[in-house]
Amino acid sequence: MIGVMTATDHVMSTARPARGETPATLLFLIADTGGGHRNAALAVSQALGRAYPGQFAPVLCDPLAGPGSARLARLVTSLYGPLTRLAPWLWGAAYHASDSRAAMWLLRRTLLRLANRPAVAAVRATRPAAIVSFHALAGAAAVRARDRAAPGAPVVTVVTDLARAHTAWRYPGVDAIAGPPAAARGRGPGRRSGSGPHLVAAGLPVTRDFWEGPLELGERATLRRSLALDTDQFLVLLTGGGEGSGGIGRQVAAILRRCPGVGVIAVCGRNRRLRRRLDRLAARAGGRLTVTGFTPNMADWLRCCDVVAGKAGPGTIAEASCCGTPMLLTSHLPGQESGNAELVAGAGAGRQVRGVRGLLPEVERLRDDRREAGSRRAAAARLARPGAAHEIAHLIASLAHARPRAENVVPATRSEHSHAFAGLAGVVRGAEAGRC
Repeated sequence: MIGVMTATDHVMSTARPARGETPATLLFLIADTGGGHRNAALAVSQALGRAYPGQFAPVLCDPLAGPGSARLARLVTSLYGPLTRLAPWLWGAAYHASDSRAAMWLLRRTLLRLANRPAVAAVRATRPAAIVSFHALAGAAAVRARDRAAPGAPVVTVVTDLARAHTAWRYPGVDAIAGPPAAARGRGPGRRSGSGPHLVAAGLPVTRDFWEGPLELGERATLRRSLALDTDQFLVLLTGGGEGSGGIGRQVAAILRRCPGVGVIAVCGRNRRLRRRLDRLAARAGGRLTVTGFTPNMADWLRCCDVVAGKAGPGTIAEASCCGTPMLLTSHLPGQESGNAELVAGAGAGRQVRGVRGLLPEVERLRDDRREAGSRRAAAARLARPGAAHEIAHLIASLAHARPRAENVVPATRSEHSHAFAGLAGVVRGAEAGRC
């Protein structure tokens, strides 16, 4: 359930803790529904390591699906991947049905109560200086854990949606809400004192691989050679988020069949069935198809390609923007990702296309019109917010330093310590795991 995720980034600040001072623990609540929540937590951890070296020790906790969580909660969260791949309309119906204060009031008093015990146990075991929720369904557990086990500890919500935010992201008792400007806007429920939470329009945090921005043309050619890719080929990257959804298989086959000379990189996430199918296709594609699952070097793939196409996931859009990569958005999850494609198109960084029939003409147009491709590349770079993780890190640090460390913390019982650290080794290995 809990795992240490201490950043190992290069030191960029001269500020260091006093000799012998113990780093302040920060408890990060996530849930592995998709890859974005864990990636956002990792990005903020890396930014803290760069700006405040040695001062903070972030710890991950998944109160919904991690080891030690309730069986029913694990079952429900495990449905996310199959649902978004096979029946996105059903996911959209559930999203809209729960997008109200009344619906969330009911969920927080029934199903979401299952997250409270793991979160409280984690707080008592780690005694954090601040609690940060990176998932919409973990906000209530963060506040409950603070109130029961660490009175006075600040609670921060980091919104990982892009164009709009579900009602679940706003919960009374939170001290600050940070995230993309469009998603962070709006008045959420007030804090216990009656005033609203502090809103920070910081953007979606991306990991350190994306902080340096786009590459020049010569640098992209060098990167392609290091990845064993053709330096002159027009290259399309297809991705469908952590679940490999959005019809990647059909898109790959259509581009290979209808767009001669175009190369394809297919990122399948955790969709093993899709990867096996595309691996077989790659064996007879004459070197035009490269297939990968979760990959630690997504920034390299994005920087070296000419366009990225696929589902309008917030993580993909944020990362592609930081790499200056034009986007063709072929689908989106109803509700959760509504408005993402319009945001990209409005910035001139890409277009929304309808399935394979809309994708192929756009790929050919960008291949043949390099001026248009260059214009979209520049627009994508202007849309980027590579400093978002640092803005959020500074917010957390300012709140964590505002209270004495370990003040008013309720001691953990022996059984809670045991419960909190169940499965520690497995999550430690997963904290810096590959990504999509």
